[in-house]
Amino acid sequence: MKNLIVASTSTIYDSGYLEYIKQDVHQLFKGVQEVLFIPYARPSGISHEVYTEIAAEAFKSIDINIKGIHSYDNPIEGLKNAKGIFIGGGNTFLLVNELYRQNLLDHLKVKIEGGIPYLGTSAGSNICGPTMKNTNDMPIVQPPSFDTLGVIPFNINAHFLDPDPSSKHKGETRETRIKEFHFFNDTPVIGLREGSWLRVKDNSIILRGNLTARWFEKNKAPVELKSLTDISLNFI
Repeated sequence: MKNLIVASTSTIYDSGYLEYIKQDVHQLFKGVQEVLFIPYARPSGISHEVYTEIAAEAFKSIDINIKGIHSYDNPIEGLKNAKGIFIGGGNTFLLVNELYRQNLLDHLKVKIEGGIPYLGTSAGSNICGPTMKNTNDMPIVQPPSFDTLGVIPFNINAHFLDPDPSSKHKGETRETRIKEFHFFNDTPVIGLREGSWLRVKDNSIILRGNLTARWFEKNKAPVELKSLTDISLNFI
């Protein structure tokens, strides 16, 4: 019993924050008056308060109130009482470290598996897989473990980029790095391009958005997944 949107990013091109998936987010949180926001990833090092204000402004247009988990004296109680949850992007190492420090990870998993509507973007999506090992972020802090929620059975590589044939850069591509990951790990990985997201409903995991996503399995050639592919039926 799951009800998630797992998105590559919060903002694409010149659109506003969450603008490109606003209708889907509105539907996800239908009937929910207040959503708990977990701002621990802190993009660009902004404060929890400023980050929560950004999220609150976006949700105001769909008549939903946002409350930051940092405003609770007891974050675990705040999480237990939540009716909807949003975790935004930023640094995945920082996010995971704080979830462990506050003893929130297991409680968060219980809430998600119990069916609470959950929105994750970027770092908030990276933690939905078994581990955070396919994040693109710098390790600015060291979490106790790379293990994350495991509410979907594969890892996320958000902001997946294809090689630019006109670029003079000859270093590793995202695909190369994922191949390096699969030398030591068996977990499948999905490369989510900007503007793509996964709609998870119970046991169904459907790719949404206008672009394809790239699917990686160990010792197999990568596969391009078309929008509206139910990944749970064909690839897991």
